[in-house]
Amino acid sequence: MKLKLIGLGALVFLNFAAQAQRHRRAPNPNDTISSNYDPSVLFTPMFYTDKGNEFHSANGEPGPKYWQNRVDYQLKANIDTVTKVLRDNEVISYTNNSPDALQYLWLQLDQNTYKKDARSNYYTPFAPKPEQHTTGYEFESVEIVQNGKTLKADYIVTDTRMQIRLKDAVIPNGGKISILIKYYYTMPADFGGRNDYFDTKNGKIYEVAQWFPRMCVYDDSHGWDTLPFLGSGEFYCEYGDIDYTVTAPADMLVAGSGELLNPTEVLTTKEINRLATARNSDKTVMIRPLSDVVAPSTRKGTLTWHFKMLNTRDVAFGASKAYIWDAARINLPEGKKSMAMSVYPVESVGDSAWTRATEFLKGSIEYFSAKWFVYPYPNAVNEAGIAGGMEYPGITFDDYRSSGKDLFALIAHEIGHNWFPMIVGSDERRYGWMDEGLNTFIDIYASDEFNKGEYKPKRDGEYAPKGGYPADEIVPTIGDPDAITIMTPADGVAEKYRHSITYFKTAFGLELLREQIIGKDRFDYAFRNYIHKWAYKHPQPDDFFRSMDNGAGEDLSWFWKGWFYNNYKLDLALVDARYVDKDHTKGIQVTVANKDEMAMPFTIEVLLKDGSKYRMKLPVETWIQDKVITFTIPTTSEAESVTIDPDHAMPDYNRENNTLKVK
Repeated sequence: MKLKLIGLGALVFLNFAAQAQRHRRAPNPNDTISSNYDPSVLFTPMFYTDKGNEFHSANGEPGPKYWQNRVDYQLKANIDTVTKVLRDNEVISYTNNSPDALQYLWLQLDQNTYKKDARSNYYTPFAPKPEQHTTGYEFESVEIVQNGKTLKADYIVTDTRMQIRLKDAVIPNGGKISILIKYYYTMPADFGGRNDYFDTKNGKIYEVAQWFPRMCVYDDSHGWDTLPFLGSGEFYCEYGDIDYTVTAPADMLVAGSGELLNPTEVLTTKEINRLATARNSDKTVMIRPLSDVVAPSTRKGTLTWHFKMLNTRDVAFGASKAYIWDAARINLPEGKKSMAMSVYPVESVGDSAWTRATEFLKGSIEYFSAKWFVYPYPNAVNEAGIAGGMEYPGITFDDYRSSGKDLFALIAHEIGHNWFPMIVGSDERRYGWMDEGLNTFIDIYASDEFNKGEYKPKRDGEYAPKGGYPADEIVPTIGDPDAITIMTPADGVAEKYRHSITYFKTAFGLELLREQIIGKDRFDYAFRNYIHKWAYKHPQPDDFFRSMDNGAGEDLSWFWKGWFYNNYKLDLALVDARYVDKDHTKGIQVTVANKDEMAMPFTIEVLLKDGSKYRMKLPVETWIQDKVITFTIPTTSEAESVTIDPDHAMPDYNRENNTLKVK
């Protein structure tokens, strides 16, 4: 996706406002040029229908009275590898920081998506087959602790949600309530995708995510966010501390989100010593080699692994006796450190495969931390499994079969989600682009930087064929009359358009802003400010748009409208190119038409007869009044041709009208 500049010989960029002479033509012939472009539509004032307020400021930052609720969890999980049942005792401590009294509470129950009567069965073509369904959550008890009293909860379960109805409302501005839940569920097998188990040569691997009832978000935009979990739209969670234990057979290794608090109880002396070495090593250190995996275990019974993660919205873990385990130090800005580690089966070993996974993870985190926001957690874990590519705070589930460039892109993308939406806590069930698109955007530059560009440029085969220009690759999607827009709710995005719109179009749009419209310095400043202001908070789309407008000092309403809210097409056409007064020393008079709904700044290049090239760049304001413009390029030498957008930087869907011979 990274744009590449071609060699241009003698290349000159000219400032349009200072150098070019612009003329509005008489009505004939240019007013008769066919065009779908209407400046008054694209540049409509009042793009933002709501003013900023004391919760979400007009500059895109949290307002002086911004609030969000807090949730802390204590979890005690037990995995039965015979029955494939996970049991848990959960304590939820909920703080209502809102100005509203809460008469009822809503919780998310993701495991219910596997039930026979789940709504998701009628939504996705990837729904489980009849023999694959589970019974979802089975609740042994649900209680509340309020005002010092423990009471049986009055609750109902609706698909993937639970409502707890309260006698006494949770008071606003700091009111507290606790929820005690004892439950179990049968873990789905390989059809689970994000919560699954499967066989490897040395034992089963369990990937455990979305495993405990979590509080729905209550915010100032929607109140209770109770959209059901259908599988495509992902998550929206509150922040807090999560203290959890996992009890599993003693021969298994558990790799989880957060810091392991009891290493001396669950690790061998060798493993503890090797971890100490890894904490000071930039090279990958083997913590649990294959020889330890295949050696007969001397441990019997079960072990309990104790983890804690601060200021997080979720946790997940993997468990297996088949895991090989390695680790290395992560070097963060201002001398801070973290740990990168990978766990994977023998099937994943290879010099271009998971043997390099920790190196890939370390490099990605170091880049994202230096460029955007410092990685906040004590470690990061790559877990190899069949989830394909899935992200949770501090841990990613990545395809155990991936290798080389694909594995690097997968790891960089999934760990990149720790910035969007784990740090910047957007509502990805409604606005998938706010995590997938923004994250795909930062991946582009991580691929450029890693190991001096070993895997550049980033290309995702799911939405961008090998070769070609990214701008040209998005054109068929934008031109598809059935294509959805970026702003389509996540669950409303058909699989056909999920990558091309939610991931690629969003990411490429941001690249256009950075490389062509705003410029790198101003874009980076505004984008970084957005991340820092909304870290561990809940931004809405307008907060992002306003942040970029204000931080970069540009009114980008035309861009958000044309690129995000619509699939406006771009077709810039060269209508005429001739010497002024038939004299090449007086320059070239050029007429350019904007023939479709979108507008963009653009570069125009003259190929001179001596082989050199002469360029000038025109701003988007070129199109704020006109559909057709005529201007003079102040060349003094004979020319061969004139070309619009010679680098294919813009998504112009008709390249055949971009070049003319000079008359």
